[in-house]
Amino acid sequence: MLSYLGDWYKARFSDPQAITLLFILLGIGLLLYFAGGLLAPLLVALVLAFLLEWPVAQISRFGINRSVGASLILVLFIGLMVLIAFGLVPSLWRQGIALATDLPVMIDTGMQSLVSLSEKYPQYISIEQIDAMVIELKKLLDTQHLLDIGKQLLGYSASLLVLMVYVILVPLLVFFFLKDKEQLIKSSKRFFPNNRDLARKVWFEMDQQIFNYIRGKVIEIVIVGAVSYIFFAVMDLRYSALLGVLTGLSVLIPYVGATLVTLPIALVAFVQWGVSPEFGYVMIGYGIIQALDGNVLVPILFSDAVDLHPVLIIAAVLVFGGLWGVWGVFFAIPLASLVKAVINAWPDSQHAESEPIVKAD
Repeated sequence: MLSYLGDWYKARFSDPQAITLLFILLGIGLLLYFAGGLLAPLLVALVLAFLLEWPVAQISRFGINRSVGASLILVLFIGLMVLIAFGLVPSLWRQGIALATDLPVMIDTGMQSLVSLSEKYPQYISIEQIDAMVIELKKLLDTQHLLDIGKQLLGYSASLLVLMVYVILVPLLVFFFLKDKEQLIKSSKRFFPNNRDLARKVWFEMDQQIFNYIRGKVIEIVIVGAVSYIFFAVMDLRYSALLGVLTGLSVLIPYVGATLVTLPIALVAFVQWGVSPEFGYVMIGYGIIQALDGNVLVPILFSDAVDLHPVLIIAAVLVFGGLWGVWGVFFAIPLASLVKAVINAWPDSQHAESEPIVKAD
């Protein structure tokens, strides 16, 4: 057994390039895991700089100074964020408050409808099942639970000062990352070993894939959210803007997000129209949007960026989401692609076994 483990270790870890790649990945992973909270503004700025690098590079091709190009792109990006913050967020906030206020009435109306259905079709749903649902909902909406939610909201409000720091610090960091990109990369190389050719190969393979994925995901969120909002508004569904945004954001969590967002859409439509043709039209239209997203939009946007089995994607969402929360969910697929790229680039057994023999000769 020990000899087998020793042979396996020599076969997989005898290449110095592989050891370097392993230590780089472990170092970055440990840094993010233990110091991610402290370095959060820096990490957010790095992500934004990575996304904004492409337009800055395109502007630089026209002979515009990189500092000027970085300033222009950053101003346009900040202007877009301000427009969203003051144009879209207040409407979403009002609809969210209205939905939270109407939720108990909506649930009560839904329960009454379920009781009526139970009386008409007792073979499909019983009174005992409805009573069990009512008990669970009362637990969910009890006073203590609402107080806990209020405490959480107060905690988020207390972090307003931290948010202000982000508003000032992150744009400044993004500007310097964009303006001094080459200088910063050159300076950071001294912290990495010299024999990093394998790590460089993995990075070059992932660089374009990560950019394509993030760009495609942003486009997907905008398209799905806009189409869903237009459809809900045409159907005159209540809280159409909020539900449209939730539908757009649901694509961040593959396979699971669409299922979660279906529940509030179905609840709002059912309470608004009951069992009626309008309710059926809303659910059919929502299903068509999800089908077009999964079978048309996703293959077009991610044909070159994602080549992973659905089981691996769901596993990546669970693992990285558990480690890093929202950011982990958003970058779950790129991180899974990184793991796949490392496995593919790792020296095979024959190459690793022949390397020490060549050196020994």
